[in-house]
Amino acid sequence: MLALTASEAFPRSSRVTGAETFSHGPLDHRHLAIIINAADPLSEAIGRTYQAARLIPPDQVIRVRFPPRNAELSPAVFRRLKRTVDSQTPGHVQVYALAWAAPYRVGCQSITSAFTFGLDPRFCALGCRTTALSPLFARGDVRRPWDQLGVRPSMMLAATSLEMARRLIQQGVASDGTAPPGTAYLLSTGDARRNTRAAGYGSVLAAMGSQFRVRVIAADALVGAQDVMAYFTGLAFPVGIRTNRYRPGAVADHLTSLGGQLTDSPQMSALRWLEAGASGSYGTVVEPCNFPAKFSDPGLLLTYYRRGDTLIESYWRSVAMPGQGVFVGEPLARPWPVRDGLSPGDASGARPRRAR
Repeated sequence: MLALTASEAFPRSSRVTGAETFSHGPLDHRHLAIIINAADPLSEAIGRTYQAARLIPPDQVIRVRFPPRNAELSPAVFRRLKRTVDSQTPGHVQVYALAWAAPYRVGCQSITSAFTFGLDPRFCALGCRTTALSPLFARGDVRRPWDQLGVRPSMMLAATSLEMARRLIQQGVASDGTAPPGTAYLLSTGDARRNTRAAGYGSVLAAMGSQFRVRVIAADALVGAQDVMAYFTGLAFPVGIRTNRYRPGAVADHLTSLGGQLTDSPQMSALRWLEAGASGSYGTVVEPCNFPAKFSDPGLLLTYYRRGDTLIESYWRSVAMPGQGVFVGEPLARPWPVRDGLSPGDASGARPRRAR
């Protein structure tokens, strides 16, 4: 399968239909809809907790019903749910929060890409092949993805208990506007197959410059760090992650095949990062092979995050081919105040790279 360019996959269109009050300023609670599985008491509790914490308007809470806790949703059931969600989503909504940890997959796609793009074979790959590019990749100019591109990025507000969900939500809310001190840790590990992002670590250092502390460490584990704002590694089973202290709003992920199989992965689930204290993570739900373009670009993620974008915006802008991966965390976390008028190049001093 050949990768399509973003413009080929999703031609730009003018979809601005929201009221003036929704069309200006940064993305916030006015632009997010929560999707709850009404057949799952935990999903209901997570959704209600998040609605209260982020003051989500009642008409932006959408309930659907499907058998809970299964890893995979069938395409037929998903199409029915998607029609319901589409019909109930207010026109000014730009992003979705999915209030569950399972299902995380629909056929060959992650559930976050299915809700964002719809079921689309261009975002699947059988074997070691590339997929379609996301129209959101490295697009700092897209402030209203539904209005501008006709897509609504999705993130799983994923937790296996209400206590875990409350901690995740509290950490995200606590991060807002704090401009936190902290360090981005980029680990270059001895696992050659999963260490493919390490080749780009030098450009992350150059992009951040003196604006933000970045440490590149040749090691398989980070233990006892007290100031983690970002942690990127490539291992199937990162050890010692609970020994670190994660700042509110921190992001962390590991490049491995099945980290996005949130509730039943044979490797470490991306949920372990959230349980350790991170506010956002990412992992793939089917074998992606070790293409860096199918995982987050740390430099892009940090660039957008530090200019004041929300977690959901920053993570989505950092993955070139997200069709096989799930985004998890507290979508509206915004640790840094908004800096208007900045492009990725303005903010980082480096031009964003497109996957080829």
